[in-house]
Amino acid sequence: MVTKIDTDYLVVGAGATAMAFVDTLLTESDANVVLVDRYHQPGGHWTVAYPYVRLHQPSAMYGVNSRPLGNDTIDQTGWNAGHYELASASEICSYFDQVMRETFLPSGRVSYFPMAEYDGAGRFHLTTSGEEYQVAVRRKIVDTTYQGVTVPAMQPPEFPIATDVRVVPPNELPALREAYDQYVIIGAGKTGIDACLWLLEQGVAPAQLTWIMPRAPWLIDRATVQPLPLRRAEDIARDYAVKHEAIMRAESIPDLFNRLSAVGALLRISPDEQPTAFRCATVSQAELEQLRKIEHVVRLGRVKRITETDIELDGGTIPIGQHTLHVDCTADAAKQLPIVPIFQDGLITLQSVRACQPVFSAALIAHVETAYPNDFVKNELCPVTPNPKTDTDWLRFAISGNSEQLRWSGNDDIGAWLGTSRLQPNIAPPMPDDPAERASFEQQALAMARQQNAKLEELLHAHDAL
Repeated sequence: MVTKIDTDYLVVGAGATAMAFVDTLLTESDANVVLVDRYHQPGGHWTVAYPYVRLHQPSAMYGVNSRPLGNDTIDQTGWNAGHYELASASEICSYFDQVMRETFLPSGRVSYFPMAEYDGAGRFHLTTSGEEYQVAVRRKIVDTTYQGVTVPAMQPPEFPIATDVRVVPPNELPALREAYDQYVIIGAGKTGIDACLWLLEQGVAPAQLTWIMPRAPWLIDRATVQPLPLRRAEDIARDYAVKHEAIMRAESIPDLFNRLSAVGALLRISPDEQPTAFRCATVSQAELEQLRKIEHVVRLGRVKRITETDIELDGGTIPIGQHTLHVDCTADAAKQLPIVPIFQDGLITLQSVRACQPVFSAALIAHVETAYPNDFVKNELCPVTPNPKTDTDWLRFAISGNSEQLRWSGNDDIGAWLGTSRLQPNIAPPMPDDPAERASFEQQALAMARQQNAKLEELLHAHDAL
């Protein structure tokens, strides 16, 4: 027997972006929502992430608009000391559970179905009882799974492994009850960085670590993404000015990255290496110092297979000892997928409007859904920004940020919403109070954004022509 229910919005998934979307929808409309998710609690990939994972951005800028995450405190100890707190996986899961139980469900407008598989066309079934449901949707279906995050615990390694070789996802590290002679970390993204730092924090000597780094990453200094008032207005203005000069003076993309690195706008793990990847990962200076202690870094491409005695890579082979633990950090958490319109034909497909800020993007999309009349206007306000992957994607990342500023300039509604959104990073210098000074300041900022975009497009065009 199929149970029939009706709703305004059917939201598929209850991860971070779904929660941010529904939170804004409830706040800014009278809509009813059916929320269908395969996991036992809200939070999506956070419910299966490795237990020592933390946000790479301040907790103050993550979650949903209606509820703060964390205590708005500054870490006093550890390698994040001096910066805003970074929520752990357990904190984030608890936070989303509280949002569901203390905000969504008491509203009387959300029906939540965990442990459910969506079958398409408004149908889903519960994986525990097998009970089936058919949903009549009055307004739209919201697909929050298209750009879903993949973590190593969700999939096995993509390379063959000999029977007696131990390869584990990062989730299993805290369960270790024996010491290994060598630890091989496979992957140089955020997960690989976290695994290296966790092992070092547990007292593993840098000499015991082998880091397989197919592509060295450009990293963001976490100090530069701290909200006011921790980061002073004059520091923000100075950093923006030196970054602007680096862009405008660059003669090529390699020259641009050297200039950005020289002024601290981007960081690299090895001072002597030119990175070729960019995935928005942030590190503190203390974390960077720890990562630089790892001397055995393998730059021979991706792993092809692991035998009892060797690791075969694209560019060569390295030997391994008998008592070695391999940590697979190769899952592509934020894939580059084909762009589809966010708003189309009764469907909202959540994607990033602001690069590397999925929850902010989801909340903004919900606001635009409630405030604007048709899909054309909504898509004009919310063009998709692809996830960055390569070094040249940093240029597109910067262009997108400037274009966002230009696109929303003069839109009083968007401006007011940004001003009240806790997910909007408060990392811009305060605007002058005097109306004339404020207008002049805004025009200067827009002019600099146009100049930067023209220069970055020029560099990309020259690079593509080579």
